[in-house]
Amino acid sequence: MAEVTGGAELSRYGTWAWFPWSGRLVHVLPREEFRRVRTDRNRDKITIAEQRRLLARRIGVIGLSVGSSAALTCAMEGVAGSFRLADFDTLGLSNLNRLRAGVHDLGLPKTVLCARQMYEIDPYLDIELWQEGLTEDTIDAFFGAADRPLDLVIEECDTPWVKTAAREHARRHGVPVLMDTNDRGLLDVERFDLEPDRPLFHGRGGDLSAEDVRRLAPADALAYLLRICDESRLSPAMKDALGRIGHSLSSWPQLASGVMLGGALVTDTARRILLGAPVASGRYYTDLEKIIGAVDAERVPVGAAR
Repeated sequence: MAEVTGGAELSRYGTWAWFPWSGRLVHVLPREEFRRVRTDRNRDKITIAEQRRLLARRIGVIGLSVGSSAALTCAMEGVAGSFRLADFDTLGLSNLNRLRAGVHDLGLPKTVLCARQMYEIDPYLDIELWQEGLTEDTIDAFFGAADRPLDLVIEECDTPWVKTAAREHARRHGVPVLMDTNDRGLLDVERFDLEPDRPLFHGRGGDLSAEDVRRLAPADALAYLLRICDESRLSPAMKDALGRIGHSLSSWPQLASGVMLGGALVTDTARRILLGAPVASGRYYTDLEKIIGAVDAERVPVGAAR
């Protein structure tokens, strides 16, 4: 043990991490040793050199219902060592169908809930919380800190103005944007780092600026969202839900399985972008209902797995 600690007392070696929300005090290895051991099973899908490069990166996550899965998966995989988390909302009971949380967390800001879970995975993470979400007064600072720039943005919010303004700023700063729509496994990739003149939403937003979007009437704002999400390619269940939102449905239907899939898709793609692998802008579907297709029960042989 003395060889590991350099002769220091064990209690003085490493770091004591205090988690006040759970009353736990945990003795962990020093940062470099901790991260080397914690990510050891990543090898060599992620090499040691690549892991160091990833942990030096900063990711911004906007919207922490769907986005919390991506943030947590990035933290687990060691894709970035610094994060900015933005969301104005608090955890409600109806969020528990898709967020990793419990009833004892109800009422917590979603930023705080996500940061707590990330710190419990890696107490050395650098996490900034934007608990008012992104507004005209805060969005510049979220993107534009010259000494602490973002390397990638994960956008998972429902507000049309924020979705549009975030891309305007990402394009201005040359930051790639990833979005999971949580329907049919759709992953959206916009490489503003490689294509500084790329139209927002692959051109589906038309010529509308964020300021134009802010002034849209509610019905027009919904039509704008459907246009940028490509209504024609929504799942049958999502299409059926559209006319019932605000009546028999309070918002978009979302499932935990879709959210977890989205977290995996976003993290895998973020890792490859941050390591310089070739990832093209576009829309990519991992539609499990098509990949793992329905089979006519009468055609399944007796004794075969169903």
